[in-house]
Amino acid sequence: MSTKPSINAVAHQAGVSIATVSRVLTGSKPVSAETRLRVQAAVQALGYRANPFGRGLSTGRSGVLLMLVPDFANPYYAEIVRGAVSVARQRGYTVLPVDLEGSANNEASLQVLQSGLPDGVINLVPVHERAAWAKAAEGRPWVHCSEFQPDEMSIPHVSIDHRQAATDAVQYLLNRGHRRIALVNSDERFLYARQRREGYELALRRADIAVETERIRTTGTNSYAAGSLAAAALLSLVTPPTAVFAVSDTLAIGVIKGLRRAGRRVPEDTAVVGFDDVPIAEVFEPALTTVGQPMQDLGAAAVVMLLGQMEGQIVGHRILPHRLVVRESA
Repeated sequence: MSTKPSINAVAHQAGVSIATVSRVLTGSKPVSAETRLRVQAAVQALGYRANPFGRGLSTGRSGVLLMLVPDFANPYYAEIVRGAVSVARQRGYTVLPVDLEGSANNEASLQVLQSGLPDGVINLVPVHERAAWAKAAEGRPWVHCSEFQPDEMSIPHVSIDHRQAATDAVQYLLNRGHRRIALVNSDERFLYARQRREGYELALRRADIAVETERIRTTGTNSYAAGSLAAAALLSLVTPPTAVFAVSDTLAIGVIKGLRRAGRRVPEDTAVVGFDDVPIAEVFEPALTTVGQPMQDLGAAAVVMLLGQMEGQIVGHRILPHRLVVRESA
């Protein structure tokens, strides 16, 4: 029967004291870069995981980072959580993701915040009940990831330039000769959805193409079914679009399914571009042309920024690069 590696084993493998291992895992005191690397290598080699609750007795911290996620079913958020968990584990912290889909889950997460358990919060959702959330999170480090409040620039955030990324995607379609380009948007309560719509409209205006509201479909959600229904609605227009830009890969794949159901070929009859570059985008047929987000890097950066706050550092904002991934759908 195997046993879990102890902190003593990590100290022995790294050739340091138990106290030094604790300093590296908690970030409570500075250590040399060389020592930190040795300890981190030993932690990874042994598969050691710190006990956050035991550590909290001596440090005053639980070792738990709360991550507020809009929808676990969306592969985009799953990839961000993966990146966050990977870095947090190396630093001896546990990420507790909370799915905020539905009011009951909102209440539950507020109770978790008010309990004082989390050492800090990574937020991926638009905050509507701002007073309640602000009170619950008072005095606790907080980082926005992907989603953030433009009028609250005092709160650190990490994201991409959603507006520019959408402009790049639509410009690619324009360069391919398309002029009737539709937009399938998700939920404009989210900043990313509003900014991607702005990028779509900007690209069209720069090309002297009128923005026609009938070619913009806002689904209110991210799902394959919603994308398929949006495609059907677009095909019912007198002059259907020759290309569709969807603000997520999930919607884009749904659009392709809807187009196929109506007998349209992709990309021969209608080109489709998505957004995110989730794992299924490459293996779907046709492989999806999409905007690639550094999803795991977003989660990892959010954890690094949050731990920096917890260690008293002044943490600013970060905008990570995006890229256009050209495949078969456009």
